[in-house]
Amino acid sequence: MDAAIGLLEFVSVAKGLEATDAMVKAAEVNLLLAKTICSGKFLTIVSGAVQPVEDSVRMGLDTAGTYCVDHIIIPNLHPDVVPAFTATTGAVLGEALGIIETYTVASCIKAADIAAKSGDVRLLEIRPAVGLGGKSFVTLTGDVASVESAVELGAEYPKQNGVLLQKVVIPHPYRKIGEIV
Repeated sequence: MDAAIGLLEFVSVAKGLEATDAMVKAAEVNLLLAKTICSGKFLTIVSGAVQPVEDSVRMGLDTAGTYCVDHIIIPNLHPDVVPAFTATTGAVLGEALGIIETYTVASCIKAADIAAKSGDVRLLEIRPAVGLGGKSFVTLTGDVASVESAVELGAEYPKQNGVLLQKVVIPHPYRKIGEIV
């Protein structure tokens, strides 16, 4: 995995495409994702060494202007985050289920990274605003105390930025909940 990821979330598909083009031309980064998401938004994720990712994100912000609704740069991304995008972390539902729900994809990914780095938990899935009216959520599992701590720590970032919708911990979830999430 590269040293960092940068993510920009746009409210205009056209400006998202323009900014994505500028981002990959501005610095030596890998384009991990560029696609439309719910509520007419556009999402771009790049990876690479920290400085080029920072340069790429700065160019994306300059190009998009007010059409960028959220962005993040995460150095040293937790290894569960990218597989959580495709629900391929290999984690199985444990003693507790934690959910952090946000209004932006960027804040959800940042919350997931913080939660995963906080202790003995595993990410199950990150659902990025597809079929969710622009919202996103991350699910994680582990023992009850670890999940409670991870959810609190992970939810702090979107809460501080005014984009936390909800955070929940379900101790000893019904076993079939694992088939739903």
